[in-house]
Amino acid sequence: MSRPLITIASGNPRKVAEIEAMLGPLPLEVQRQPSELNIEETGTTYLENALLKAQAAAEITQSWTIADDSGLEVDALNGEPGIFSARFAKTNEEKIKKILYEIGDTPYRSARFCSVMVLCDPKGNHIKDSEGICWGEILKKPAYPNGEFESLFWIREAKCTYGELSQEQLSKLGSRGKAARELAPYLKKALKIFS
Repeated sequence: MSRPLITIASGNPRKVAEIEAMLGPLPLEVQRQPSELNIEETGTTYLENALLKAQAAAEITQSWTIADDSGLEVDALNGEPGIFSARFAKTNEEKIKKILYEIGDTPYRSARFCSVMVLCDPKGNHIKDSEGICWGEILKKPAYPNGEFESLFWIREAKCTYGELSQEQLSKLGSRGKAARELAPYLKKALKIFS
């Protein structure tokens, strides 16, 4: 019996691998969106951006599709960079320098990673969306070199940064993992997976 096919609407191999691992227990065939697909994120919310990606990928691949949009929200910066996290600066090094400069020496360093995940059917219809939030705080310097925001984001309950979480911890504590868990029952129902 063939396994249902689902497309992950992302060109980022790390994100695809992370979502695929979270879907691991489900009997699915997972593929990445076509390499030529490049969707401009013109939405004003995580949900709008995730929908743009999911609908475009569903229409091209004619398959069930999952997409997510995520961002880092820093309380001391009134929730910024938020949906602009990926475009906050040109390089990861510049992103880290900029966010540390903008936060400055304030002791109030609470922040959260937010992820909104969307499920679309093969025609691009919006079936379900879910949200996951991971709470933490911004360190005064990265925990390791050559990282992204994840190298600055400390999660107290894990006693490490977001970037140092194991796959198991990402599924349990990570914002994408929480969103995927909330979406899973709807995905199983939509794809008629009875396990």
